[in-house]
Amino acid sequence: MPSIAQLVESKKLLVCVGSGGVGKTTMAASIGLWAARRGRKVLVLTIDPARRLANSLGLESIGNVESQIDIGDGDGELWAMMLDTKTTFDQLIERSAPDQETRDGILANRIYQTLSAHFSGSQEYMAGEALYDIVVSDRYELVVLDTPPAKNALDFLEASARLAKFLDPRILKIFLTPYEERRFFGRFLMGTSALVFRLLGLVFGKEFLDDFSGFLRHFEPMYEGFKERHEAVVALLQSDDTAFLTVCAPNEPSMEVARFFNEELARRKLNKGATIVNQVLPCGGEALDPNALLGESASQLQSDFLPGTAARLLARLGSSHRRLRQHAHIERKLIDNIRSMMHHDHELLVEVPRLEGEVHDLSSLQRASQMLFRSDMSDMENM
Repeated sequence: MPSIAQLVESKKLLVCVGSGGVGKTTMAASIGLWAARRGRKVLVLTIDPARRLANSLGLESIGNVESQIDIGDGDGELWAMMLDTKTTFDQLIERSAPDQETRDGILANRIYQTLSAHFSGSQEYMAGEALYDIVVSDRYELVVLDTPPAKNALDFLEASARLAKFLDPRILKIFLTPYEERRFFGRFLMGTSALVFRLLGLVFGKEFLDDFSGFLRHFEPMYEGFKERHEAVVALLQSDDTAFLTVCAPNEPSMEVARFFNEELARRKLNKGATIVNQVLPCGGEALDPNALLGESASQLQSDFLPGTAARLLARLGSSHRRLRQHAHIERKLIDNIRSMMHHDHELLVEVPRLEGEVHDLSSLQRASQMLFRSDMSDMENM
């Protein structure tokens, strides 16, 4: 079975997926730091709206332009980028538009301005577009993508396909036929298009319909280009140089999302690199007797406190340890359960112990990186 270190060293693109609040951003940044310190040129790209990556790397903010991070010792380079959906969408239009008139018409269209900034799924779609451009440019030896905790766990995988389907000529024809025949309000319309446009006209008014039809007319000649881009993004995600890392925490809701993700990745023939269980409670599970360990010291210190203080303290320590062991036992059962659901023996499952405090700078990020790659002790000594 390959280690997480071997997996990272052998891939060009790693996509971190999973539910929110499990340390997905920290894992992405930890991988980037580890690879950079071993001589690779790495970009960590985040589309996480919480912007945690900047904090993890000790930065106040990250923009839509790659920023280099000072990693201290190490022969490689670490870069970070925070995806700006609107800017990325505008750049895509500028590249894809067949002429300046089409480009200016789309950028000035109010439907497009709303779609590019606020439409559900636009963030995930632009992530795929930006990711494709960066990977094929060969500017970096490794790209690590930190995906957002989407309401629909598959938004990132499906966003490109949804836009391609929306721009399908058969769909566009339904909305554009009234305008192609005679500018909508100039004649009595028949069929499905008429019903759709009458309803939209009643609800939103003619001004909205004009903007909407203008948006679709400008996009119509770009359909083939978007379709080709969609196919290229899918090919990139299915490549042998790409692996998906499912990040979860040892609790039932997060594990359920991880199980669902792993099943979908297998169904879509996407390379499952590893399942990373983050924030695992560090407890060996051994039953400890506080009286045997601390009783003598407590007795020596008892004279400085009220009578019975030492006994109460030892009782509380014993109770806390029992709860800790019980919690660790529950986590272990959940981890063993997700391990049993893996389809192949070679699938990698990595456990990362819970760290105290927030990961807010390179020093704390280095500790997180050590925990993730701790199975390779020689690497840890070089960190």
